[in-house]
Amino acid sequence: MRSNLVALAVAASITAPQTLASQDKVETIEVIGSRIALRTATDSAAPIDIISGEQLQATGMTETAQALQFAAPSYAFPFSSVTDGTDAVRPANLRGMSPDHTLVLVNGKRRHGSALVHTSGTVGKGSSNVDLNAIPMAAIKRIEILRDGAAAQYGSDAIAGVINVVLNDADQGGSIATQIGQTYEGDGEQVRIGLNHGLSLGDDGFLNLSLEAQQKNATNRAGADPRQQYPTLADGSPDPREASFDRNSHHIGNSDYDNYGLFANAGYSLDGEDNLYAFGGISQRESKSGAFYRRALDGRNLPEIYPDGFLPQINPEIIDYSLVLGYEFALGQWQLDASAGYGSNSFEYRVVNSLNASLGPSSPTEFDAGTLSTEELNLNLDASRYYEFYNDSELVVALGLSWRNSGYQIEAGDEASYLKGDYQNKSGGSQGFSGFTPQSEVDEDRHNLGLYLELENQYSEQWYWAAAVRFEDYSDFGTNTSWKLAGRYDITDNLALRATTNTGFRAPSVQQLYYTSISTFFDPDPNTGEFVPRESGTFNTLSPITQALGIDELEPEISHSYSLGLVYLTDFGLTVTVDAYQIDVDDRIILSGSLDKDASPAIAALFEGTNAESGRFFLNGLDTRTRGIDVVASQDIDLGRWGDLEANLAYAYNSTDIERVNLPAILDAQEAALFDRREEIRRTDANLHHKGNLGFSHRYGDFTSHLRFNYFGTYTVGYSQSEVKYDASWTTDLSVRYQATDAISITAGAQNLFDTYPEKRPDDNNFNGIFQYPVTNTPYGFNGGYYFVDLTYSY
Repeated sequence: MRSNLVALAVAASITAPQTLASQDKVETIEVIGSRIALRTATDSAAPIDIISGEQLQATGMTETAQALQFAAPSYAFPFSSVTDGTDAVRPANLRGMSPDHTLVLVNGKRRHGSALVHTSGTVGKGSSNVDLNAIPMAAIKRIEILRDGAAAQYGSDAIAGVINVVLNDADQGGSIATQIGQTYEGDGEQVRIGLNHGLSLGDDGFLNLSLEAQQKNATNRAGADPRQQYPTLADGSPDPREASFDRNSHHIGNSDYDNYGLFANAGYSLDGEDNLYAFGGISQRESKSGAFYRRALDGRNLPEIYPDGFLPQINPEIIDYSLVLGYEFALGQWQLDASAGYGSNSFEYRVVNSLNASLGPSSPTEFDAGTLSTEELNLNLDASRYYEFYNDSELVVALGLSWRNSGYQIEAGDEASYLKGDYQNKSGGSQGFSGFTPQSEVDEDRHNLGLYLELENQYSEQWYWAAAVRFEDYSDFGTNTSWKLAGRYDITDNLALRATTNTGFRAPSVQQLYYTSISTFFDPDPNTGEFVPRESGTFNTLSPITQALGIDELEPEISHSYSLGLVYLTDFGLTVTVDAYQIDVDDRIILSGSLDKDASPAIAALFEGTNAESGRFFLNGLDTRTRGIDVVASQDIDLGRWGDLEANLAYAYNSTDIERVNLPAILDAQEAALFDRREEIRRTDANLHHKGNLGFSHRYGDFTSHLRFNYFGTYTVGYSQSEVKYDASWTTDLSVRYQATDAISITAGAQNLFDTYPEKRPDDNNFNGIFQYPVTNTPYGFNGGYYFVDLTYSY
């Protein structure tokens, strides 16, 4: 009964009845996107990737999201640095869409998002995504990726697709894994310890526990700072300290990172038909990343505190926890699932090695800059059953309702983190990240009710079809109805055609509705290249400035998607899937560019009393069209006495075009300031148009080796005065595992085996050679090669 429970939990946002899973139990699996048990993922009407926990760990990556990037080419997890809180919770995306266009489930249940809003110039600017790294890799049995619009099945956010994390469910045994490694440069040392342990609860239940601890040291690929550091002496000669100053003063690379997580997954069968289940976990993370270095001669510095200058560091603490409880039971011929889930995420901004210059020499050097937090409560009641249908087939009918409450809070930092003192007219607030003010505090929530109906039918051996419709009613913007149609026809035993079409929506998140902040940003002076501080506010829909400018309240994003695919299976083990798709999204939400108060006297008047020199806003600003194609092929080869070889090829292409820009008519014709060329690039050419990998797994006796070649296509980064297209790159990963005993295995390997770095920034746009690489977007980072050793004990 335990295996049935878990199969039910992963099937969909509602769980399929046990009778569905009972057909051919040995060979069938259940995955997202369908309520009918499948023999393999290639039996589905929409493209699905299934990545096992073993495959994730074989990458040698210690972060779940980073490992997923190399296992599934349609999923991207670009690297960034010097991007405030985004250094700690990086955005990821599916099929080149926004990070918040992918719905994340755990055991088939909706997972809450991160409290952080990405406000720096990264891919995904203006979004807030689910933090997959809060889920320990040790807890993961497999990850399923549905590469298709699924809002009608699962609700808001599933425009690009769905990621379902299936938790380990073993009721006995376990493993202890320890991994250590570092970069070829000798920095970035990492240690990961993961424990998984299964327990039986009587004869009919299980409890599976996973504990993981990670520690990563920082990497640094900043160039030496050639600039003058100290004021010139009275006689005009340079300060003698110039000769001994350590010019590797900036930190550009991976953050210091400590992450701890505990997850549990449990189930218990009451009488062979009714089941109780529960799962959830808690994680805590601290990271430390650098801002811009303040030189000793910098007007923002106080030499009484930092005679040699200082590097402000952002040191956030992130706490994430969740719990889902559910009861599955039979009522006549109906199978019902009632569940309740709660999730919360808090992001506490702490700033260290800093100061508030406006407070003078008595300024503190560490600050609590405020806390962002979000919480979500989900209540679901789902039902499904079979009906006799035409052609001696059976029709699966599923229906249900869901209620969700989402809340968002901003707590102000301590007074010193935002105060503007009167010392020498210096800038106020903690440097590196200015604290949230009492005026920025928010405590808001919203709720919504969803009703859905799904039909699914294997009409014949060749023909399968499904349909879904969903109605949602939100307390803040009203209603939405979405639908989906899917079909598959097996032309022969080896060739099948599949297609889907659907409408979808994504409600503006509570983070986008209510986030507000006034922060210090740095823009380069076009004449000197020096970075000049500017106070910029991000104002939410409740702000008087937003309303005075005539900027409308946020509405949901609306999508219409199409996909068409071929599945080809051979008798000699070759499997090929090719899926083309188009995703049209109207009213995409963006975080605008800055509107300067000096643009006109009328606009300046609106900024009075805000301490901001410019403002940004969340807008339903774009209509876009994304087109792409995904190709996945695999081949199993029996090498006889030389073992077994599995070859995999995966390739993803996508391109996004902006069909229309929908900017509000604001004062004095300043609309263009809200969406410039840099913002356009972030949503189009900053994403890789081409991405793929070719992998080989070879098993020979006690040895298993993995070799993977990764391809990252060209991408573009927009700078203040120019845009640069960066070259495509290949990286290579290699690992070998030796099964020393039945219980002990040892793995050694290297990521980026040949120490490949991305193309460097041009000389006229690298901040005096300090920013060697594009810090806001590199598809595989700029740390170079990394080698590791893993020791696993299984029992």
